[in-house]
Amino acid sequence: MNYRHLGRTGLQVSPLCLGTMNFGSQTEEADSFAIMDRALEAGINFFDTANGYAGSETEKIIGRWFALGGDRRQKVVLATKVYGDVAGSWPNDSKLSARHIRDACEASLRRLQTDHVDLYQMHHVDRNTPWEEIWQAMDLLIDQGKVIYVGSSNFAAWHIVAANEAAQRRNTFGLVSEQSLYNLKTRNIELEVIPACQAYGIGILPWSPLGGGLLAGGISQATNGRRSDSGMKAAGDWLHDTLEAWEKLCSEVGERPADVALAWLLANPAVTAPIVGPRTLDQLEGSLRSLDIHLDGEVMSRLDRIFPGPGPAPEAYAW
Repeated sequence: MNYRHLGRTGLQVSPLCLGTMNFGSQTEEADSFAIMDRALEAGINFFDTANGYAGSETEKIIGRWFALGGDRRQKVVLATKVYGDVAGSWPNDSKLSARHIRDACEASLRRLQTDHVDLYQMHHVDRNTPWEEIWQAMDLLIDQGKVIYVGSSNFAAWHIVAANEAAQRRNTFGLVSEQSLYNLKTRNIELEVIPACQAYGIGILPWSPLGGGLLAGGISQATNGRRSDSGMKAAGDWLHDTLEAWEKLCSEVGERPADVALAWLLANPAVTAPIVGPRTLDQLEGSLRSLDIHLDGEVMSRLDRIFPGPGPAPEAYAW
């Protein structure tokens, strides 16, 4: 396993991040344990979860897995998130007030059966809470040893800039990662989010790297993905010619479409680690193949023609 630094930090993480969103909803606890054990065995040391997954059950499953011992917690770079309403419907049970950040972190630590989170991510931007308040709360958690690094998720470029400029005014480290929707089909973040992250030394953690299943090989498989719905089926119809060209290219390369989709992300120097969310052990095993795939310049150019990116801003829309 060739580990990578998480953004500008000295922290080394595996080039694939184990997403746990299915644990407790589509994947039973015993199977979740087996997937996490296999991930560690394969050298995957980066696990991502959130306080709201499966009604907080996902964090509890991970906590019970840590409790099995065997240095499981020590080997894992653990990432979780704060924002959503988990505890109830009271006014301060969500978003990014200092109070909610504190309370949500304490609750996550209890569920995860650990004394700290390696990467604490804001799951969404809170437009009504000032950055000074957010960073005061995050810095306190860092001072208390409950959080080591802070990341974001689903932020626009200007949110990333505002967050890190506010952190710099406090002489604190700021954001080290951004978790965004990014795959061959959905490349919007190339306009401004990726350049902003590169400017600030922030690692990109793409979620939905297979486009909700559309890039996994065949429309029939795509519409059975974890995020599939009637809209996905319509998108599959619209993309029929594109997907035919995509699968033809993968056939010529001699690799599964899902693995090529991951390999394409791994080839981007701005990307730290795509988040793979296996429902089964077999799906995890399949994802490992992407680490050994090299896509040459010709293949990368063909992929750009099949799935054109938006281009850089402002040129993409200005001239």
